[in-house]
Amino acid sequence: MFQKLPTNLPPHLSLKFIKIYCNSGDLGRARQLFDKIYEPDLRSWTVLIDAYMKHGFPNEAIKLYVELQKRNIRPDKFVLFSAAKACAASADVCKAKEIHQDTIRLGFSSDLLLGNALINMYGKCRCSEGAKKVFDDLRVKDVISWTSITSCYINCGLPREAVRAFREMGLNGVRPNSVTLSSILPACSELKDLSSGREIHGFVVKNGLEGNLFVSSALINLYASCLSIRQAQLVFENMSQRDIVSWNVIITAYFSNGECEKALHVFHRMRTEGVKLNYASWNAVIAGCMQNGQTKQALVIFGEMQDSGFKPNQITITSVLPGCTNLESLRGGKEIHGYIFRHWFYEDITAATALVFMYAKCGELELSRRVFNMIPRRDTVAWNTMIIANSMHGNGEEALSLFRKMLSLGIKPNPVTFTGVMSGCSHSQLVDEGLSVFYSMSRDYMIEPDAEHYSCMVDVLSRAGRLEEAYQFIQEMPLKPTAGAWGALLGACRVYKNVDLGRIAANRLFEIEPDNPGNYVLLSNILVTAKLWGEASVIRKLMRDRGITKIPGCSWVQVRNRVHTFVVGDKSNDQSNEIYRFLDDMGEKMRLAGYKPNTEFVLQDVDHEEKEDVLCNHSEKLAVAFGILNLNGELSVRVFKNLRICGDCHNAIKFMAKIVGVQIIVRDSLRYPSLTCCSAGPNTGNWNQFLVVMCEISTWGE
Repeated sequence: MFQKLPTNLPPHLSLKFIKIYCNSGDLGRARQLFDKIYEPDLRSWTVLIDAYMKHGFPNEAIKLYVELQKRNIRPDKFVLFSAAKACAASADVCKAKEIHQDTIRLGFSSDLLLGNALINMYGKCRCSEGAKKVFDDLRVKDVISWTSITSCYINCGLPREAVRAFREMGLNGVRPNSVTLSSILPACSELKDLSSGREIHGFVVKNGLEGNLFVSSALINLYASCLSIRQAQLVFENMSQRDIVSWNVIITAYFSNGECEKALHVFHRMRTEGVKLNYASWNAVIAGCMQNGQTKQALVIFGEMQDSGFKPNQITITSVLPGCTNLESLRGGKEIHGYIFRHWFYEDITAATALVFMYAKCGELELSRRVFNMIPRRDTVAWNTMIIANSMHGNGEEALSLFRKMLSLGIKPNPVTFTGVMSGCSHSQLVDEGLSVFYSMSRDYMIEPDAEHYSCMVDVLSRAGRLEEAYQFIQEMPLKPTAGAWGALLGACRVYKNVDLGRIAANRLFEIEPDNPGNYVLLSNILVTAKLWGEASVIRKLMRDRGITKIPGCSWVQVRNRVHTFVVGDKSNDQSNEIYRFLDDMGEKMRLAGYKPNTEFVLQDVDHEEKEDVLCNHSEKLAVAFGILNLNGELSVRVFKNLRICGDCHNAIKFMAKIVGVQIIVRDSLRYPSLTCCSAGPNTGNWNQFLVVMCEISTWGE
C-alpha cells in the first residue's frame, strides 16, 4: 500500500483511494484522506460510513453520520441505509429514532430497501413500536419486510405478535422463504404452539425445504419444546446433511426432555463421526447433565473439555459450578475458583456470582464473602446472591445490612432481593424489619409483592410464634395462598403446639398438594405431641389409603474421597460398633454439658428411655459420628441430609461440636440457614464457633 497519502486529488480520485484503503481494512488512512477533502461528496460519506460498519466500528459510523448532519449536508437514501445498519449493530435506539425521523423528513418513508433496513434496525434495538411504524408506512411490502417485522417481534419478546404477523403475511399472498421460516419457528417453540409448528413443517416438506439446515434445526427445537422428542429425532435423522448447530440442537432437545442417556449417546456419536465440537457443544452437554442431576457426569465432561484444548468460558463456569455444591465436588469448586482467579480476576461478574452462591450452599459463608468483596462492579444479581447467602445461613442482620448498603450505592432491588431479605428476617426472627421491608416494596420501589413474598411474610410471623397474626395475614392476602404460605404456618404449629391452626393449615395443604407426604407427617407429629393418638392414626391411615409413603431419611458424609450413606438405625457400616459406642460415650458427656434429649421428636408410644435410644439412631447423628471418628487431621465434618434435620439432632450436634472441638456442617435439601454458636450461656464457656449447621428449616424457638 502507499507509503504516503496522495494529496491535492480531485474528488473522484480521492473517492477511489478511499475505497482502496477501506477494502484493505486501513480505515485510519481512509479517514485521514477523507479529512483532507475540502468538501467530500455524498458517495465519500457513504463509502466511509459503510466501511466503519463492515469492519466492526458501528459507533464510528454513527459519529460520521452525525458529523455529516452538522455540516448541513442532505443525506440520500444510501447514506441513511448505511447509518441504519450501523445503528442496528450498535443497538443505539436513540440514534435509531433520529435516523427514522430523518428518513421521514427527507421523504424516504415509503422506500422499500431503506424501510426494510429500518425495520431490522429497530428489531436489533428491541423497539417494536418503531418497527411497526416503519412497516405500516411502506406502500409495498416484500418477503424481507415481513421477515424483518416477525424477527423484530421475536427479538422484543413478543412471540404471539410474530405468529400473527406471519399469518397475515400469508393472507397478503407473500410466500415465506427459508429465512422467514427459521425466524418464525422459535416463536412457535416459545409459545409451545405445536399446531402452528406442524403447519409450518408441512409447508417445509411440500416446498422441499427440509434440506435447509437452519429450518431443520429450528424444527428440532420446536418439537423438543413441545415435548415431541420422537418427532424431533425423526427430523434430525432425515436431514441429508448436518452442521454443528443441528447436532447441538438435538443434544439439547434430549436433555430438555430428560433423556440423558440418548443425549450422551449423540454426543459420543458426534465425536466418533469426527464432527468438530465447538464451545456450544461442550456447554450444552455440561448444562444438560447438570439440569438432569447428573453432576458427576457433568464434571467428567468438564475435565474432558479442557483435555480437548477448550478453555472453559463464562457459560461453562456458570453451568458447572452448581454441581459443586455437594460433598463430592467442593474440591472441584475450589479448583474452578482457582481457574477463575487465574484467567478473569473476578471481572466476569456472572462466574464470580456463581462462586458466591456455590460457597454459600457448601457452608463456606466466609469464602462467599471474600469472593463477593473481590467483585469490582457488583450488579443487582451479585448483591441478591450475597443477601440470599446470609439468609441461608440465618444471618438476618447481615442480610439487612447488605440490603441497606446496596440501596445506598444506588443499586435497584428487584423481586428476588426482597425474597432474600425477608427470608433472612424470618430465620433471625426480625419481625418488625421484615414487615417494614415487605410494605416498602410497592410503596418505595413500585414492585408488587407476589405469592412468594407473601409466603415469606407468613414465615416471618410464624417463626416468631405470632401464629394468629400469620393466619390473619394469609386470610387477608390479595392472592390465593400457596403451599409455601400454609406450609410455613403448619411448620410453626408443630413447634408452638397449636393444634387448631395446624389442622386448618394441613387441610388446605391436602387440597393444594395432596401427594406431599411431608404435610401428613407434620400434622401427625402435631397430633402425637398433643397426645391425640387416635386422630394421628387417622392421618396415617389417610396416607396409606391415598398410597402416600413417607420418604425415608438418609444422611451422607465424605471421608477420603468416598461418600458413606446412613439411614435411621443403620448398622451396615464397617465401623457401626465404633459409631454406636462413640454416641453412647458422647451422650454422657453431652448431658454433663447441659444437653437434654427432646423426645417429642420420637413419635412412638414407648417409654422415655426407649425414646432416647431411638434419638441416638437418627441418620444425621450416625453420619456426624462417623465423620468425627475419621477426621484424619481435618478441622470440619460436612454432612448432607435428604430431609429436614430434627430439632433434637440440631441441638445435639451443637453439643458434639463443642465437646469434640471441630466445625460440623449439616445441610439438608431445602433451606440452608446457618447457626453459628459462639456461646451457650454463662455457665458453658466459649464455643469458639465450633458449629455451623445448615438445615431445611432452622430449629424453631432457637
